[in-house]
Amino acid sequence: MAEENEIIGCASEFIKDRLYFASLRTKPKSTAHTHYFCVDDELVYENFYADFGPVNLGLLYRYCCKVNKKLKSFSLAKKRIVHYTSFDARKRANAAFMISAYAIIYLKKTPEEAYRPLVAGSNPPFLPFRDASFGPCSYNLTLLDCLHGLNKALVNGYFNFETFDVDEYEHYEKVENGDFNWILPNKFLAFCGPHPKSKIENGYPLHAPEAYFPYFRKHSVSAIVRLNKKIYDARRFTDGGFDHHDLFFIDGSSPSESIVKAFLDLSENTEGAVAVHCKAGLGRTGTLIACYLMKHFKFSAAEAIAWCRICRPGSVIGPQQNFLEEKQAWLWNMGDRYREQHGKPRRERQSSVSKLLSGVDDMRIDDPVENDVRLSNLYDNQLYSGPVTRSSGVETQGDKLNQLKLLRGKHARSATTGAIAYEEVKGHKRSTTQPSRQVGSKSAQGIMSPLKSSKVTSHHAAGSNNLSNTTGGTLAAKRHVARHGAPTTTATSKRKHQAYSLRKNISSSVSSSRYPGGLVSSGDYGSPHHHHHHHLNVMGTGAADNRYLSSSAASTAAANAATTNSSNSSWPYKYHLRSTHNTVSAALPYY
Repeated sequence: MAEENEIIGCASEFIKDRLYFASLRTKPKSTAHTHYFCVDDELVYENFYADFGPVNLGLLYRYCCKVNKKLKSFSLAKKRIVHYTSFDARKRANAAFMISAYAIIYLKKTPEEAYRPLVAGSNPPFLPFRDASFGPCSYNLTLLDCLHGLNKALVNGYFNFETFDVDEYEHYEKVENGDFNWILPNKFLAFCGPHPKSKIENGYPLHAPEAYFPYFRKHSVSAIVRLNKKIYDARRFTDGGFDHHDLFFIDGSSPSESIVKAFLDLSENTEGAVAVHCKAGLGRTGTLIACYLMKHFKFSAAEAIAWCRICRPGSVIGPQQNFLEEKQAWLWNMGDRYREQHGKPRRERQSSVSKLLSGVDDMRIDDPVENDVRLSNLYDNQLYSGPVTRSSGVETQGDKLNQLKLLRGKHARSATTGAIAYEEVKGHKRSTTQPSRQVGSKSAQGIMSPLKSSKVTSHHAAGSNNLSNTTGGTLAAKRHVARHGAPTTTATSKRKHQAYSLRKNISSSVSSSRYPGGLVSSGDYGSPHHHHHHHLNVMGTGAADNRYLSSSAASTAAANAATTNSSNSSWPYKYHLRSTHNTVSAALPYY
């Protein structure tokens, strides 16, 4: 009892005698009078490099639902509820952000009122958040900055958790489902740059412009702004009925004043929403959208950066942060003059991000393969240059961020789950003249966009499951023998059985509960060891369960199935192909 009173005495109180926040060195046990809970390992920020927060809008929503449920619980009605966190500086900063954001959204506190209990008494200061660049941090985004950004977005009706659909938010932010987020509802959508063809290259899903048409049309997107070098032809969008604007500036750099003015002007004169992209849809995209927030809603630079990152983690990178600070007064003055001439902007009270993200079923590709080939052939000769990809040996910051975003979902390693080992950080550092290690095909063009949705269906569900009889599988088996010695008769028998099970499981399918028919048709997958092509059709149990697997990787898995789980294996991660029969683990290579 004395220990319990000691914890409550040093905790930050948010609701008198009811809701508390505490940083503890040991895990406490709930008692008859106090209930403890922790979300450090449940609601985890997925980092790019050394960035660690703030958590995104989806995780914040899940946290608020959890707290509301506990406060309304009959069994906890007479108990004090304590959200505790560890003294890990990064976990502690995110935990503090979540409970103070809850206080702003549901307890109607100001940012200062929500922040004050966290720093009262002898509580240590909170680690500032940083950007997603690999280099040293040049700009500190404080916890209070994030709270001010969230509060300003709430006041202006950018989101409403009463109607927010977290499943749709998390569906569309995934790389395979389009990789886009609304920053300003009905006005700005930030997305990853499209490519000439919908395909999967080195495990990374690429989407053609036509992949976005159904969603853009339904949500009144009327203009597209491209900030990176020309990869696809703009006529792909203009022929589809959209306006298209090019405002190129170098990846990782800051825009000139003329580019900022041009962006603001076209945004102000566009009826409907504007979809903005660069290579990854993070740095350059977030910077220009932040300029609009600063001019028209008088966000400070830090508030604009914070809101962009809460909506789309990784936004605004490196010197772009300092650029926004330098241009803050200039943008505010421009905004004041604009409002004098045009009157104050009407605040959008539709409020809900979920209303703008409704209709997961709308994102589909119905065009046959000949349409894709016709369009790409029509525009290929007009391109400035081909796309810069992982296989080209020349990687920009946007390429690396795109690749990291895909890998985040494949293995659970986050900057908020403990110290980042030196080897892990070192692994991200690659020479721009040396391509990353490749396993699998250089390009895998699918006959449909890898943009997954509930109504995407496959026309090639059969005749493509003979994966164990490939040359790649044979070579993998030889490598296995060289590494581990000749297999025994029992091991050989097990390997044959596993190979049969893999073929059987890949050909089977399970309908998705939330996204029925969520089938990934990945098309013709090549192999570095041979020129045979296979169609892989993997049906997952949900949008997040669908995975891409090259034929050579599947063959390697079949050949090495007997030793996949051994400590001597050189494969660090695994895919799980779920079927109606059982689960088969297949090796996942480094990209």
